[in-house]
Amino acid sequence: MRGVVMHGPGDVSVEERERPQIVEPTDAIIRVPASCICGSDLWPYRGIGETNGPTPMGHEYVGIVEEVGDAVSTIKPGQFVVGSFFASDNTCEICQSGYQTHCVQRQPAAATGAQSEFVRIALADGTLVATPDQPDPELIPSLLAASDVLGTGWFAAVAAQAGPGKAVTVVGDGAVGLLAVLAAKQLGAERIIAMSRHEPRQKLAREFGATDIVEERGDEGVARVKELTGGLGAHSVVEAVGTQESMMQAIRSTRPGGHLGYVGVFHDVELPVTDLFFSGINLHGGPAPVRRFLPEFIDLIWNRRIDPGKVFDLELPLDQAAAGYEAMDTRQAIKVLLRS
Repeated sequence: MRGVVMHGPGDVSVEERERPQIVEPTDAIIRVPASCICGSDLWPYRGIGETNGPTPMGHEYVGIVEEVGDAVSTIKPGQFVVGSFFASDNTCEICQSGYQTHCVQRQPAAATGAQSEFVRIALADGTLVATPDQPDPELIPSLLAASDVLGTGWFAAVAAQAGPGKAVTVVGDGAVGLLAVLAAKQLGAERIIAMSRHEPRQKLAREFGATDIVEERGDEGVARVKELTGGLGAHSVVEAVGTQESMMQAIRSTRPGGHLGYVGVFHDVELPVTDLFFSGINLHGGPAPVRRFLPEFIDLIWNRRIDPGKVFDLELPLDQAAAGYEAMDTRQAIKVLLRS
């Protein structure tokens, strides 16, 4: 099969690789009609963090089940499925509390790399959710978004306790931040402030439900958010970048007693404990428990009540994955979909 491999910073290629096989009786093999490039894939692409030799890439996926292990009972060959980036049994006490990314059996769901024609999924019964039937082709991008960026943005909005009567600020205008705007709208937020300097992303934020756009950063950005929220700051703030600047922007934009949901993958971030102590804000976040939300997402997408697939503004064949990485790295694209 063909699959994307990263050899080092800026070095991505599509290569012939061995088709994955069932290893554990709880595995499934799925055929991947579409995968995508994640913002977190750009960290090693930019040389931030280590790659230990050639690395199969991709953790976002949808697909058709080709084969299942002997211990798989609820997922069947022929089903169209969506799964999370972490595998979980969905039965342990942690999973049952809604935190499947911290399952006692947690492991990468797509260890063989999802940017490929086939992928092996671990703990298939707990990780995968089947759609009601084979989806219409136009639904596949939105179902693919559900496997990570929609779930991550949604969890951030839930962690920030976005809801009726609340003012929500979203720091970050990548796919996760934009879908946090969509989530805040679905959760009933009264005011949604998207922090963005890029016109195409501002436009999509408006489509998803943003009521205000703030282009300023730093002290000016905080002042603008407070100006829009009666001088107090937002009730709910989402941090969807993972840098020191974005985290401080989010903390300082949150009102005392407010909630900050952080889902940006941190790199070289140091939280000022004294500032946090006197801020009076609540922080909650981390890797999103996407599996918690998948049944709801599939229902919303299937019935065309939300269209998160709009975040894919560039679609390429799998063979052109390197061009997709470059487009996202240079911010020419919000998110790239790869067709197998």
